[in-house]
Amino acid sequence: MHTTNFRNQFYLFRKETVTPLLLLMMLLLQGRHSYAQVNIYKDEQVYQSRMFHFGISLAVNSSNYKITLDPNYLEQNEILEVHALSNPGFALGIISDLHLSKSFELRFIPDLAFADRSIQYALSTSDTIPIKTIESVYLEFPVHLKYRSRPYKDIRLYILSGFKYSIDMQSNATARLAENLVKVYRNDVAFEYGMGVEFHLPLVIISPEIKVSYGLLNVLKPDDNLNFSSVIEKLRARSIMFTLHFEG
Repeated sequence: MHTTNFRNQFYLFRKETVTPLLLLMMLLLQGRHSYAQVNIYKDEQVYQSRMFHFGISLAVNSSNYKITLDPNYLEQNEILEVHALSNPGFALGIISDLHLSKSFELRFIPDLAFADRSIQYALSTSDTIPIKTIESVYLEFPVHLKYRSRPYKDIRLYILSGFKYSIDMQSNATARLAENLVKVYRNDVAFEYGMGVEFHLPLVIISPEIKVSYGLLNVLKPDDNLNFSSVIEKLRARSIMFTLHFEG
């Protein structure tokens, strides 16, 4: 119950906070043309003189599962179809960047993320379409290698890739009253890659970024006694994220 209340408050925070930040970003970007190209090189000297720099990260995501059906799925007659559905989510993180060179950075962004994933079933015994939603609250620890292009005016493009370790604090793997549940494990590891654009402004660097995450582990906790779980062999978490980074 405490987790549900915290989830509701966090979504309220998202509604009241993200929109003003997006408006602020638009206002800042409108004034970027007055920021001469020479300033990005001056800022870069200051930027590179520090071993670390920090910031905040705000993200929205769309998450689902890659489903692998159990070989015995074809031998049963009750469940006809199984489909993965995507749901929106939100994350808030703290940026820590280690400068390796002028072009490369090692990026660590621990975050708190909310992600819901649903599984839809079609039954031979009913016209009702059951949907099982797994609500997750993650502590995430991604580490990425980031490559930055040479600057053009006040803009730098970048690409990144790396791995993420996640802890689902709302995992239902130990639930006892689980007749109609699909149980998932608490821990996961994902491979991630993405790209973004740095806008170098006088007081801040704003970076919109898009990133894809592929879970490497099977997070399904198998239980042949659970009807909706018994037809599934593997569940792998997947997400696509749009992020705004604000760095000093």
